[in-house]
Amino acid sequence: MNATTLKHDVPAGIVVFLVALPLCLGIALASGAPMFAGIISGIIGGIIVGLISGSHTSVSGPAAGLAAVVLASITKLGAFDILLVSVLIAGVLQLVMGVMRAGFIANYIPSNVIKGLLAAIGILLILKQIPHAFGYDSNYVGDTSFAQANGENTFSAMLNSFSAITPGAMVITALSMLVLIYWDKTPMKKIKLLPAPLFVVVLGVLLNMAFNSFFPALQILPAHLVDIPAVDTNNLGAYLQLPNLAHLSNPDVWTVAVTIAIVASLETLLNVEAVDKLDPHKRETPPNRELVAQGVGNIFAGLLGGLPLTSVIVRSSVNIQNDNRTKASAVLHGVLLLASVVLLAPTLNMIPLSALAAILIVTGYKLAKVALFRDMYKKGWSQFLPFVITIAAIIFTDLLIGVLIGLASSLFFLMRSNFRTPFSMEQYRLHIGEVIKLELPNQVSFLNKATIKTALWDIPANSKVLIDASNADYIDEDVLETIQDYRVAAAERNVLLNVVGLREKYQHHDSMEFVPFLDKVTRDNLQPAQILQLLHTGNERFRAGHVTTKYYQHQVEATAGGQNPMAVIVNCIDSRTSPEIIFDAGLGDLLTIRIAGNVINREIIGSLEIAHKLGAKLIVVKGHSSCGAVGLALANEAANSVGAITGKIRRAVDDCGCGAHAPQGADAKKVLDQVARQNVENSLADIIEGSAFLREKITRGEMGLVGAFHDIATSTVHFGELVKSSDFDRYRRDPANLAA
Repeated sequence: MNATTLKHDVPAGIVVFLVALPLCLGIALASGAPMFAGIISGIIGGIIVGLISGSHTSVSGPAAGLAAVVLASITKLGAFDILLVSVLIAGVLQLVMGVMRAGFIANYIPSNVIKGLLAAIGILLILKQIPHAFGYDSNYVGDTSFAQANGENTFSAMLNSFSAITPGAMVITALSMLVLIYWDKTPMKKIKLLPAPLFVVVLGVLLNMAFNSFFPALQILPAHLVDIPAVDTNNLGAYLQLPNLAHLSNPDVWTVAVTIAIVASLETLLNVEAVDKLDPHKRETPPNRELVAQGVGNIFAGLLGGLPLTSVIVRSSVNIQNDNRTKASAVLHGVLLLASVVLLAPTLNMIPLSALAAILIVTGYKLAKVALFRDMYKKGWSQFLPFVITIAAIIFTDLLIGVLIGLASSLFFLMRSNFRTPFSMEQYRLHIGEVIKLELPNQVSFLNKATIKTALWDIPANSKVLIDASNADYIDEDVLETIQDYRVAAAERNVLLNVVGLREKYQHHDSMEFVPFLDKVTRDNLQPAQILQLLHTGNERFRAGHVTTKYYQHQVEATAGGQNPMAVIVNCIDSRTSPEIIFDAGLGDLLTIRIAGNVINREIIGSLEIAHKLGAKLIVVKGHSSCGAVGLALANEAANSVGAITGKIRRAVDDCGCGAHAPQGADAKKVLDQVARQNVENSLADIIEGSAFLREKITRGEMGLVGAFHDIATSTVHFGELVKSSDFDRYRRDPANLAA
């Protein structure tokens, strides 16, 4: 806490206090509890919970969601002091839950439900505050239930408010809304200690004073103002009630306590998850510490005569929207609640409820912006429908029931999605032929059995199939039996089946009936054009991020007795251009010759001839973009032994007409890549010129020769045409006329 944060936290705390005060009183009234029970809980929620909590944004106090529980509990137990015993026990239970780390539940609440909760609260604030904005205050401020205690519901109260308009309240609401909407476009926004909501409250008080003096027709009566009961400051202890501990053995007390602990804990965890999403700084609230803080708060509430409390999303939202920085704002709001009881009641009773309604309506709009609905819609029906269902359920029931309905709908779509697409299935072409890979997800339940079985039994005979369970932490026994049954079916249909990644706990073993390595027979049957296509396809997999699983240990075992490479790559030493990776190749597939600038000398030609004797059928000379060796050649760098490389590349520089100096500015990369492409062509010419043996093999079709250019930025390898014997004279006569 410092001066920098306080200039934000102080005004935010004041605004939260102004909003919380009538909420505390209204919730106490709706709960059938003493009026000051709500204020006591607000003070405890601000000061005690605020100090212990790890949240920078959450504000705690009595919650509308618990009002019905408290009212029913008082009726059931017979007295408020007996309820306090339940609140005390509930606090201890929450404290134990926090210590036992039960806050992990918060991690399992889907984002679409949390966003639905925020949007629903926003819509409820607008719907519930419209009557107060019109001056129709038949229901308490802060009620969020659809069916109201006064016999009305959310919509009937709105309709009735049109026939019971208080003109002065309407004027204050209209002016307050204008101030709140356009505040950021005025110089006043620079005054950090005077936020727009605080200005609106002061404006409402001054306007009503003006109405009383000059416009009696617009006067707002006390029934439409904040109403803090008079307090005897000489006898403050009379407002505190102690729990009747003689009822500790009453089973009904314990039943109510467990109910309050569960409801309050769930509501708190939901709210802190929601406000963390609203937090512009994206700070994370420790859920277990929050349960401890709420437990301590409810222990004090039970001991001092307060209502049960939770984290409250309305106050927390107001806190965030008024740019608070630390939990000092929550603590300050509690201090101000305490001061209001002792010192500020006469002044606060001058605040029109319509001014507070305007603040809450704008808060509601910020929580339920159209953009939120648009973003959720773009995410698809599986996200959008649970979001909408959560909103509707909260509006027509209450927060907790609505969220539970939202969770059920989200779970339905999760199960539906899991049932439909429990695995990924792809087919790719390797040198060993087509391979069908079925990759299992992290969790595979019995719901996936039917779709997995259908997919496996639909695979044609004589296929190669790979079932990869490496990422699966849990596989249901029914699915394991399906895989085991398919082993038998595969053998009867001449399907080669690999099953890999099964955990030891499943008591089923992996099996490898084919290894993705190149055997001699397969290699000998490949033609240069086919190998070129395999390299092209492998590069496409690499670019798409769908590289094949290599199972190197199996490949090591399979190739221990000998190698059968299909191609040899002459490649630059650049660390970003490894052929085995770029072409998604396995052990034993490729021979690689790496030299700066992919230039050709006698030793490399000798290596290429050896490559043919080892069985390779394709030579690829691969240059690349942004080549450092080409850059040195353009800069005419030849110091020490570097000239042995750059001297060869200088031919390409001259062929391209690039002059004696390295290019500058925007054309530098273009020229660099142009020379790199030409350098590939010159290397092809050097191979043709330097080896009669390779010329003969190319002429007879036993060896292919091709140039390639690797664009590092896009991971794409562009291949030229296979060199034919009819091209020899052209390369030997004027290689500069060809492009890679």
